[in-house]
Amino acid sequence: MGFKAGYITILGSPNAGKSTLMNRLLDFKLSIISPKPQTTRKNILGILNRDGIQIIFTDTPGMLTPRYLLQEKMVKAIQRAIKDADALTLVLDGTQISKKDELPVKDQINMILNNTVEKKDIVVVINKIDLVDKQKLLPIIGSLSKIYHFHSIIPVSARTGDGVIRFLDVLKELIPEHPPYYDTEIITEHPERFLAAELIREQIFLQFQQEIPYGAEVQIESFYEREKGKDYIQAVIFVERSSHKGILIGEGGAALKKIGKNARMEIEKTLSRKIYLDLHVKVSEKWRKNEHQMNKFGY
Repeated sequence: MGFKAGYITILGSPNAGKSTLMNRLLDFKLSIISPKPQTTRKNILGILNRDGIQIIFTDTPGMLTPRYLLQEKMVKAIQRAIKDADALTLVLDGTQISKKDELPVKDQINMILNNTVEKKDIVVVINKIDLVDKQKLLPIIGSLSKIYHFHSIIPVSARTGDGVIRFLDVLKELIPEHPPYYDTEIITEHPERFLAAELIREQIFLQFQQEIPYGAEVQIESFYEREKGKDYIQAVIFVERSSHKGILIGEGGAALKKIGKNARMEIEKTLSRKIYLDLHVKVSEKWRKNEHQMNKFGY
């Protein structure tokens, strides 16, 4: 058998655990994570290289009904990822399914089918099984089997790793024979400045409540290595309101310093080197509804 390489798109509702699953598969923190929904806004590409096989995962934003322009862009990113995939993974939150009589899957399946001409295998992952009564798993699997002819339904805990090896073995069956698409030494095609911006944004999601994280976007203004001392990163956090700017900065700059400190540590872990992080906050009113500003932010 020759070399195998292909694309697997990871889909699911907000907070189903898609990003945690991809990070677990890669054994590397590539996608940012927070308890809040819609933390992921763009497609994140992660490359798993093993002997004779390369699996390119695409972690997508949570599937939703868009209410404003940014969410419309997120849905289009999901649609592109569905079309580009060799096979699809639908991640379901086992703790939510076990609470409901009506499984919240039909709309997601319809969205998938509406965005692909060719029939693609769909592997369902029932995530968070470490938090689910094991006696409920078989009835859940039985109910899912009646909704659609899935390739496989696999219980997994992305947090603990339980079931992940079995899931990976199933994906290996679905990957076609093909030369590697990427250098087998790399884990992502995203540049370091993209990863740095995401890790700063993660801290905003972790430290603030309500609307502030959703109205914040991070742009890297400068990123360069220095011959002596730490690499230099200058980043701007854009918010939609002046009041949000004040909250992000905090009294005496305390809130911004905390964001910077925690983000710096995460960036240093990811890049495996020391950095100096210079953070600023600016206002860009209603940027989530502004096409020009969204394009500038890379959406």
